[in-house]
Amino acid sequence: MRVFGDLMWFFKQEKKAYITGIILLLFVAVLQLVPPRIVGIFVDQIIGHTLTAETILYWIGVLAACAFAMYVLRYFWRIMIFGSSVKLARLLRNNLYHHFTKMSQAFYQKKRVGDLMAHATNDLSAIQQTAGAGVLTLVDSLATGGAVIIAMAATISWKLTLIALIPMPLMAILTSWYGTLLHKRFHKAQEAFSDLNDKTQESISGIKVIKTFGQEKEDIEDFRKQSEDVVNKNISVAKVDALFDPTISIIVGVSFFLSIAFGARFVLAGEITIGELVSFTTYLSLLVWPMLAFGWLFNIVERGRASYDRVRALLAEKVDIREDSDASREVPSGNLHYQIDSFTYPGANVPVLKDIHFELKKGQTLGIVGKTGAGKTTLLKLLTREFEGEKSEVLFNNLSIKKYKLDSLRAAIGYVPQEHFLFSTTVAQNIAFTSPKIDTERIYDAARLSHIHEDILQFTDGYETVVGERGVSLSGGQKQRISIARALLMNHEVLVLDDSLSAVDAKTEEAILSSLKEERENKTTIITAHRLSAIQHADLIIVLDGGTIIQRGTHEELMEIEGWYKTMFLRQQLEELVEYGG
Repeated sequence: MRVFGDLMWFFKQEKKAYITGIILLLFVAVLQLVPPRIVGIFVDQIIGHTLTAETILYWIGVLAACAFAMYVLRYFWRIMIFGSSVKLARLLRNNLYHHFTKMSQAFYQKKRVGDLMAHATNDLSAIQQTAGAGVLTLVDSLATGGAVIIAMAATISWKLTLIALIPMPLMAILTSWYGTLLHKRFHKAQEAFSDLNDKTQESISGIKVIKTFGQEKEDIEDFRKQSEDVVNKNISVAKVDALFDPTISIIVGVSFFLSIAFGARFVLAGEITIGELVSFTTYLSLLVWPMLAFGWLFNIVERGRASYDRVRALLAEKVDIREDSDASREVPSGNLHYQIDSFTYPGANVPVLKDIHFELKKGQTLGIVGKTGAGKTTLLKLLTREFEGEKSEVLFNNLSIKKYKLDSLRAAIGYVPQEHFLFSTTVAQNIAFTSPKIDTERIYDAARLSHIHEDILQFTDGYETVVGERGVSLSGGQKQRISIARALLMNHEVLVLDDSLSAVDAKTEEAILSSLKEERENKTTIITAHRLSAIQHADLIIVLDGGTIIQRGTHEELMEIEGWYKTMFLRQQLEELVEYGG
């Protein structure tokens, strides 16, 4: 029952609804005692030949009034208790989503998407059940059970009541043991579901790769095995769950046997009447539900406890990137200054960046080149504060970026990543992602600057064409240019293109860069690229190797000295000549 203590913060928050619902449940529990007692009265009056039409009509009226009252009360307690549980699910779902948006990239490197989705769906459903059906079952079983036992002891026979309750301690011991087993097994079942969820998400996202390499059978077999594991672990849960009802039914059966056996003796001894014995057994039948409900309660509570533990652990994950309390809300503008002695990713031992110091003046273009894995993208992630280190500092307008609010810092930076992500909506809405209500003409202007406007006009529905999940219906070059248009729309102080022109041809690349140079006069641009023609116009070019700067200067300066840049540029020029000039 620990989960009820864990959720006490919410019960206090919704105390009016829960208290009202519980009071209504108590009224229902009391009203349920009326019909069995009336049955006993009828039996005794029939045996005593004292039953009259007026009496029958009177008690029928009482039964009808009780039935109507219970109908109304049950309607309202459901709204109060179940309605509150839905609010809890909504609150936790919003908290989870808000938490996800605050977490840094390091968090998503450790957590799988499918697992996070399972937390936000399956686990929250189990917690909602606990706050709804769990509270109902706890209160109803205690209220109904308590009321019935009091009624049997006070109005019929306390001795017969004690005899009927003899098997109950055994039920308490067994259901507690079952509950412990259920908690352990349900936790494993939820983990297996998370694994399957992650597998499904990964396979659907990578279906092109699976089909290209002809791995459909292997992927299906892998899915089958994981699905079978989920089934086996849930069957393991069901095996424990299945023990509750038979155990309770046996114990209830023993209680009935003892009640009738000893009740008959009490009737013969004149301690109770036959009508009272009938009322007693009827009351005892009302105890069946609280007993079954108690078993069901353990099931719900242990599932909810396992799920709440998982969700709480996720919410307890600390935010890596924090804002200073006195951080500036001003959107930064000015020179950029990198002062990185070393930077190491969380959990790693080897630095990925070392001794990187340079200044980029406002309005200048920086080109960053180097071999794959040289640290180009890491350099950009430090600027957007996706990561940060103790021995690394980036100054924006002579102020550390840590001194700006995250929203303010990122409002100054338009970022086009290597992996272009488009949403499953229209082309226009993808471009206007940061400003959904922006003027249509400005969307067209951004598309023209990124040289995708003409392509979009050729689509089936033009700018209203739905691109499909992750832009599945578009080519790599089209996705890149739409992503660039999205970044250009806001005309940020700093535009970062992280190898964002790799999927377009040299001619289109040149046209896009020429447009950017015109449009972004007095605005800072940072470009990482493998194709050196993309950065040869830059005011400053740095060459990275092994996380450190091995060359720096303008294109002309670097071409005058022997080194990686000159060698690679001449090689690429030769390759282009062979490809297009031969």
